[in-house]
Amino acid sequence: MNVRVAVALAASGLALVLVAVGIAGLMSSPAGPPLDVYRGSEPPAVIRMVDFALRDETGRLVRAQELRGKAVVLTFLDTQCEETCPVIAGLVADGLALLPGSLTPSVAAVAISTDPAGDTRASRRTFLRRHGADGKLRYLSGPLATLKRVWKGFLILSSHESGDDEVHSAPVRIYEPGGVWVSTLHVGVDLTPANLAHDLRIALRRGKESA
Repeated sequence: MNVRVAVALAASGLALVLVAVGIAGLMSSPAGPPLDVYRGSEPPAVIRMVDFALRDETGRLVRAQELRGKAVVLTFLDTQCEETCPVIAGLVADGLALLPGSLTPSVAAVAISTDPAGDTRASRRTFLRRHGADGKLRYLSGPLATLKRVWKGFLILSSHESGDDEVHSAPVRIYEPGGVWVSTLHVGVDLTPANLAHDLRIALRRGKESA
């Protein structure tokens, strides 16, 4: 794993714990994870999505409560990041493309800026187009004071706070339709298009069963 990525993950603390739990689970099962369980690391407790109201790359307001009823992919990006962020955006887009069209309306994918000064609407639109995520991943940002509260709520380190575009938390979290965090995938560990699509299917199915 890239050293800078490791620094960002270490800063969140919780991310490293979840990765370790996930890896241990995989190692204990030579045949790989069962088809009916998440391939990403599962949180140790019931944790709901942090409330937010941010604007996407088109200027449209996106509220966390409006995502209820859908399985949500949520991550954190910096348009100036050249190492992990392009990879994450591409893998998320590829994972969404693996889902059948019948499930597409039931899934939402959003990224939250870790550097609002650099993540202008124009730079976010360019980033999404460049990495094949335009129309698949909505890239949210807002005033610094608002984002600071959001970062704190999600327990992530931002590149604004680290002072380095390459150093920030970059988990890819999945929430079931009820808004509960159920899985986390990490670039360089278990984030693949297949794993993302698999965990979204599980989240949708379990959400339907609990409805």
